[in-house]
Amino acid sequence: MFVEDIEKLEKIYDLAIEYLVTYSFQLLAAFVIFIIFLLLANKVGKILNQTLVKRHVDVTLSQFLANLLKFLVLAAGTVVALGKIGISITPFVAAIGAASLGAGLALQGMLSNYGAGLAIILTRPFTIGNTITVRDITGVVKEVKLASTVLVNEEEEDIIIPNKFLIGDVLHNSYQNKLVDSSIGISYDSDVKLTIQLISDILQEFDGVDSRRPAQIGIDSFADSAINIGVRYWATTQSYYDIKYQVNLAIFETLKHQGIKIPFPQREVRILSD
Repeated sequence: MFVEDIEKLEKIYDLAIEYLVTYSFQLLAAFVIFIIFLLLANKVGKILNQTLVKRHVDVTLSQFLANLLKFLVLAAGTVVALGKIGISITPFVAAIGAASLGAGLALQGMLSNYGAGLAIILTRPFTIGNTITVRDITGVVKEVKLASTVLVNEEEEDIIIPNKFLIGDVLHNSYQNKLVDSSIGISYDSDVKLTIQLISDILQEFDGVDSRRPAQIGIDSFADSAINIGVRYWATTQSYYDIKYQVNLAIFETLKHQGIKIPFPQREVRILSD
């Protein structure tokens, strides 16, 4: 048994030596071709990325296109190198196709995220720095990947959203700002026009409130014991709550100083007796 194993090893050794002697130049040529294509892929990918960045193309899209070009050049080099040593890639293509079908069925959710990521990169419904809202989640776009998009909120928490939820769903893009929608109640005997003017003056002078979009201020509703004044304005997303709370405090102090009453809920109770 031991002698048979030795003979098998000797046959394998002889075949390996014969192959190296016969195809040594082809192997060397294939190796050189692969190295050349590898260097070429890195070079053209770098050039394409720099060119796109200079033309102010989105960073994520630039990197994706550069990596795609590198992969195509390297794949072409691999095909040429394999052909140099007499290896046909046809069986590999068939095997890869069968494996891709099985992997596609098994990884359907993951592939849908990659497909959605590719659609986001190509169509660019939002870019890094925009404020988006999807499924009641709001944040500033920090990074766009093929599988997911990373948002950051005012608390500096990273929110990772799978890309399949960003394509085919209702998406709000408010760019650098976010809408503040609030209201304040004043008594019925207060001056409504003066109240609206005071709030408007506060918002015009307040840092962090978008002055390019005029604030909307008016009577929102008539409650039982107060007239509700609706206030809508745009604030910087990264300081949304800080700006909202400071504006509310400024409105409260100004109305109090001007003698405009903010009533509390009242209820009249009548006691009937026999």
